[in-house]
Amino acid sequence: MKFSSIPVAQSVVLLCLSKGIDHVVISPGSRNAPLTIGFTHHPEIETYSIVDERCAAFFALGLAQQLQKPVALVCTSGSALLNYYPAISEAFYSDIPLVVISADRPIERIDVGDGQTIRQRNVFENHILYSANLYSELVLEESTADSKLLQKQREAEKHNQQEINKALNKAIVNNGPVHINVPFYEPLYNIVEEVKVDPIIVEPQLKKEQITQNELKPFAKAWNAAKRKIIIVGVLSPDSVEQKYFDMLGNDPSVIVFTETTSNVQHPNFFTRIDNIIGSLDDKGFKELQPELLLTFGGMVISKKIKAFLRTYQPKQHWHIDPKKAYDTYFCLNRHFKLEVNYFLSKFLAQVEPVADEYQTKWLAVRERRDKLHENYLSNMEWCDFKAFQIILNNIPGKTMLQLGNSSTVRYAQLFDLDKSLQVFCNRGTSGIDGCTSTAIGAAVGSKIPTTLITGDLSFFYDSNALWNSRIPSNFKIVIINNNGGGIFRILPGNKDSEEFDTYFETTHSLSAEHLSKMYDFNYLKVESETELDSAIHKFYDNNDKPSILEVKTPRTLNDKVLLNYFGYIK
Repeated sequence: MKFSSIPVAQSVVLLCLSKGIDHVVISPGSRNAPLTIGFTHHPEIETYSIVDERCAAFFALGLAQQLQKPVALVCTSGSALLNYYPAISEAFYSDIPLVVISADRPIERIDVGDGQTIRQRNVFENHILYSANLYSELVLEESTADSKLLQKQREAEKHNQQEINKALNKAIVNNGPVHINVPFYEPLYNIVEEVKVDPIIVEPQLKKEQITQNELKPFAKAWNAAKRKIIIVGVLSPDSVEQKYFDMLGNDPSVIVFTETTSNVQHPNFFTRIDNIIGSLDDKGFKELQPELLLTFGGMVISKKIKAFLRTYQPKQHWHIDPKKAYDTYFCLNRHFKLEVNYFLSKFLAQVEPVADEYQTKWLAVRERRDKLHENYLSNMEWCDFKAFQIILNNIPGKTMLQLGNSSTVRYAQLFDLDKSLQVFCNRGTSGIDGCTSTAIGAAVGSKIPTTLITGDLSFFYDSNALWNSRIPSNFKIVIINNNGGGIFRILPGNKDSEEFDTYFETTHSLSAEHLSKMYDFNYLKVESETELDSAIHKFYDNNDKPSILEVKTPRTLNDKVLLNYFGYIK
């Protein structure tokens, strides 16, 4: 094996590996050469080279999302590091462990006019779990006789190893991003075949909160006394909560369980399309649906309509289950159970008794009526985004992964009952469009299962450097809904007939993905009608010799009318 001759670079590599961090995404540079040398020459570490740091960070996020463990990012000094910030904020709010390792200049070289030099210490402080600022280390010869210099070097090495351990353990225990800033003196490229450091490994302390049956008694009593209870399940990884608990909740006639495509849970009595149920309710309907008690778990919730409903028609109590954090999304949170969901449900449901009530039955009947109206509306729908989503979502192969772009894409997907065997993901931490394609590619590489990304045109073009990646699987698919602009802004309130709207909100364009597909050697198909899409979708999925793009052209000005009329029709 080969290592950098710089001790701190050796410590970073060995401590990462000691904690199971064996996937590292590297962006080319010079100042990070000591880290690149160590990571790329270690036989137990899988490395990826991605030039664009923003794409690299989202690719790493997709990897970590699927591997369910930290993935490291390595970049050079200067503005390169700042390009990680969008993915870091997403990881922070989505509880995904990223280990950002940035090379830096020694501290005395900051703000003296050197190139590729910025203030890197604590640069992510508002969206990071821990910032480790390491000391610069000189490479000393074994014959060095200066005792003070040797002592200073030993102190620096001890400090650095302590800080690296703290950062890595924080990422592992708390599932989130951490930053390790490593300043290097030159020379940067010297190599040794044996390490000079003996890293001190501090094991992460995985503490799990517990609760007794007795402590849960008053909450179980309140639950059993309530005749109308709503459970909302946010973002969850597939199979992360045991199905037996969902079966118990789904069979309770006093409970309504609302889920989303990104919840990755199922039961015949669950309400998988929130907006179809509440999107057309009036005051009387909201009051009939208003719960006495609200229980939530999982990550971010997509539906704006459920947030508006529960903020106005609040339950008497809102409890949230999460070992890390609880957001007061509905402005009535009064209990945070800082526990793992499976653990809480195992204790809590042992004390719960199903309550005889018509609550669930009534709303299941509403769901059945709305589902029939949904099908009727779609059967008579002209060519538009909504119709395109119907065809695409009905034809995605089962037992594969579906990655959804943000904005209108993920919202359209909420209106359909998807194949239960699909694994569905979306960057809902910050809900940005900036790295959807890069994340999906990272997830495809990390999961090794066939993956489809459905994305809007602006999202795709914004992150088109994601395709500059030699590791994209040949069965990776991208479906682009190209309506020549940011179509979601047509759905939102505002004047849509001005030049200002076209230029600064909807951002109209006439771009096509055809030339990008050719440049990056993707298969490419384009459709502009329902008939063409029906015909092309099968060819799209049958051809797996290389990654593929299906560009679906839809009308720019019709989609908002079709969608808004939909909610009036299913009322």
